[in-house]
Amino acid sequence: MSRTALVTGASSGIGREVARLLVARGYRVIGTSRDPESLSSGSRVPGVEYLALDLADDASIRACAEAAGGVDILVNNAGESQCGPLEELPADAIEHVFALNVFGPVKLTQLVLPGMRERRYGRVVMVGSMLASFPVAFRSSYAATKAAIKGFATSARTEVTPYGVHITTVEPGSINTGISSRRTKYIRPDSVYRTDFETVIAALDHKESTGIGPEQVARTIVSAIEADKPKPLYAVGSNAPIVFTLKRLVPDTVLEKVSARMFGLRR
Repeated sequence: MSRTALVTGASSGIGREVARLLVARGYRVIGTSRDPESLSSGSRVPGVEYLALDLADDASIRACAEAAGGVDILVNNAGESQCGPLEELPADAIEHVFALNVFGPVKLTQLVLPGMRERRYGRVVMVGSMLASFPVAFRSSYAATKAAIKGFATSARTEVTPYGVHITTVEPGSINTGISSRRTKYIRPDSVYRTDFETVIAALDHKESTGIGPEQVARTIVSAIEADKPKPLYAVGSNAPIVFTLKRLVPDTVLEKVSARMFGLRR
């Protein structure tokens, strides 16, 4: 049976690679972009149908879900990366990143779940971040959105599994997708946090520039989609098996200090 997959943020990075892999495996793939008409030929994946989607706009989310029709697989990948000292993050910036990374994906999921439930088949993948499990200084708003989306997914899993629908979260570590150049930054010119902020972001940028490619994350996502019983959480990159084992064995206070030092902070 041919399945239809809806992949948000399919014009670059992880979303583009997921779309490419699914097309190659025979799925009908619908990819989203804020402005599909402006996509260059290099950004488009052959065989992918593109729809407009602005996750901060309720009307756009509803229009996208209606245009997509019956969706068997939803990959909630699109979002924004944000950083800044908690004290200095503007309220509207926090609201915006939650709209893009949490409220929009949750709304889209709500719109496609009834059809999945009625057809007795569905896969929903939330693309999170290992920062949800291992938060880093100056990434509070972003880490909070990824923790929130994982919370929605993990809690709702047992609601929908009786209907053949599985919700899972994939948490990538450091990925080389060029996201560093697109990360929104909020810090005052005279901020008392500036030195530590620049230290952490420089370390973060370096880790991402030397991280795994989006292809590896995409393969993990496709594996989750095609599993008979997808796990609640898949982590990939940044030595995930080792660090998650340490999380179970080592006190949180120790992990906090280790994490700070990994990003150049001495605490």
